[in-house]
Amino acid sequence: MEGLAPSSKLSLTVVVVVLLLGMAGAANGLKRVVANSPDEPCKNMTLYYHDILYNGNNTANATTAAATKPTPLSTTYWKNSTYFGALMVFNDPMTVGKALPLAGEEPAARAQGFYFYDKQESLTSWFGFSIVFNSTAHKGTLNLVGADLMGDATRDFSVVGGTGDFFMARGVATIRTDAIEGLYYFRLQMDIKLYECYL
Repeated sequence: MEGLAPSSKLSLTVVVVVLLLGMAGAANGLKRVVANSPDEPCKNMTLYYHDILYNGNNTANATTAAATKPTPLSTTYWKNSTYFGALMVFNDPMTVGKALPLAGEEPAARAQGFYFYDKQESLTSWFGFSIVFNSTAHKGTLNLVGADLMGDATRDFSVVGGTGDFFMARGVATIRTDAIEGLYYFRLQMDIKLYECYL
């Protein structure tokens, strides 16, 4: 690549990466499908995300815990309920219906990752997580990232990849708060639409 301008080197690198990713899908015996319209995703599903925060007394069923100690700056904002600076790590059940799984019952998937409160003026957070499927219906992961602007009725997370049944998936997960019980439980409805799939 000697003698090429930096922008040409970048373009060539991007082309090589795209070709390699396409070959990876072909090597797995999968065909790339791209949706023709936003109204017709190649895959879609609705799941419910259940977040049960540890409150000091619910060790047996808590699925989320704070991973940071409050700092002087964050405690100032905890008083106005923005929880600025708090980092939460979770392993939350995801279900097809609104009910939490019964004891001994496996959820449809698990959401595993973290969120942190990132704004001093209002209650917002940023999520990075994988939805891990291990059931007869689906195997593999979907990887999601995005800002949760909690004051909005609906918010979007980007689906940035996946494995197994969701190999290299791309799309959008539209979330809405479905239930809140005090400070220690909330449920999100997550409508997932994939616009790039390998089938």
